[in-house]
Amino acid sequence: MIERCLCLVCLDDASGPELSDSARAMLMLHGGGVAKNGGNRWYDKPMQFVVGAGGCCGVVCEHSPFEGIVLTILKNMIGSPSKLVRAASVSELPAPRKLRWKCTPEIHKLLASSADKLQRQVENLDMNVHKFYNYGKEFIKKQKMSPDAYIQVALQLAYYRCHSRLVSTYESASIRRFQKGRVDNIRSATPEALAFVKAMTDGELSTSETVKMEMLRSAINVQTKYTILAITGMAIDNHLLGLREIAHELKMEKPEIFKDEAHLISNHFILSTSQVPTTVEMFCCYGPVVPNGYGACYNPQSDHIIFCVSSFHESPETCSTEFVKCLVQALLDMRDLCKDVYCCCPTKKNPIHRTNSNVCQNGFYIQVKKNQSKFELLVVVLH
Repeated sequence: MIERCLCLVCLDDASGPELSDSARAMLMLHGGGVAKNGGNRWYDKPMQFVVGAGGCCGVVCEHSPFEGIVLTILKNMIGSPSKLVRAASVSELPAPRKLRWKCTPEIHKLLASSADKLQRQVENLDMNVHKFYNYGKEFIKKQKMSPDAYIQVALQLAYYRCHSRLVSTYESASIRRFQKGRVDNIRSATPEALAFVKAMTDGELSTSETVKMEMLRSAINVQTKYTILAITGMAIDNHLLGLREIAHELKMEKPEIFKDEAHLISNHFILSTSQVPTTVEMFCCYGPVVPNGYGACYNPQSDHIIFCVSSFHESPETCSTEFVKCLVQALLDMRDLCKDVYCCCPTKKNPIHRTNSNVCQNGFYIQVKKNQSKFELLVVVLH
């Protein structure tokens, strides 16, 4: 039955009162280690519904079969019973019974080794869930900017403040519009983003606030354009992956491009990011994809933004707490920049509010075009 099932229900023991969001995230992910509910997970199943005796509940997903957006769709359906359709036939499950395991000394040895390995991974994970309450996506939309692109630029600014450089960045882009489509990659570390973060952090540069604002809009516009390319199948990563796998299937020698140092660096995603927007108060989290990297998942709400930042304690280069501090400062500085430039320009004459732009609102890209005395809205559905 365990091998045949699609999902599992994990009944966890209570883990103590007044858990922080960061603690709850880690409990869902790994159960808290050997001393708590670490053995109460079955990671080769697509979904594990965790129900804790103390009220801590969540879902653990194995990423191979699906993306986070599937989970949010499921959550929205559960929140709207009218969308659920009863199956034509329902198979009755037998009453649960306790399984008695017969373990040889060799199996006990393997179990002890696995427990030690799990505990090391639990202690290595540095998870920080932060709710940014100073503003949310509504403020960003009022600036005629895409909330997702805006946050991506903020992540670049945060990383630059922490490490004085930009790195290869991954943001998942859904291509579910295509048959068997999964995701492609939006590469957020653009030259325009680099120019903006340098202007925001270099005290010796006498860059005016207006020029900084132009740089911010340029970085956001480039990010938005590449997002559209990615979701319409025109990004580079899946195409290169396809070429590499075709060469492998044809037993060809690996093409030189895939051996090049630049290619290897560009695919070492130190900053792995994902937007998982929901209509309810929830958050998703995951670990970094490289030893010296960060995982950064975010959920923009109307008046706040939820961030889940992860890294590894063993890496001397990373610290989730420091990254969150830099991220908060980046978001505050970008807000102040928008307000300063807006205050300097009367609304009716402000060119910032009259230029063409692409705005992402709740999964829709809206192209705003000036047409004499009115604006036309062209809506392209993403998901």
